[in-house]
Amino acid sequence: MCHNYTYAILSEGDRAQGSALKGNVTCRRYELIPGWYRFQGAAGDRIPNQCVPVGRCGTRAPGWMRGNHPTVAEGVVTRKVCYHFDTDCCTWSNNISVKNCGGYFVYKLEFTPNCYSRYCGNGGAGKLP
Repeated sequence: MCHNYTYAILSEGDRAQGSALKGNVTCRRYELIPGWYRFQGAAGDRIPNQCVPVGRCGTRAPGWMRGNHPTVAEGVVTRKVCYHFDTDCCTWSNNISVKNCGGYFVYKLEFTPNCYSRYCGNGGAGKLP
């Protein structure tokens, strides 16, 4: 399904939505070079599509995807990623591309809106308060 897509793996445990922020936040805005990514391992297997609590995913403003993941038949779709900060589940946002590769999803990610925002994985969802 995705033979023509070259992607990098995001597997860091602190990127999981179940991972609480520890210590100070370093600037996360430029940690990823724009391109295609796949979530795996401790990070989870996809971007969550529900608001993630502030202070998760190794940052102050965790990113989550508005809308459903696409079916294989839908091809590449555009979705909005929202960043939860303070009391607003969508303080900042940006668009990404998403493709269903059959058994997994790939995401075309851009730089996040600011230093406090980061793309989250759905790992550790059962650990949320």
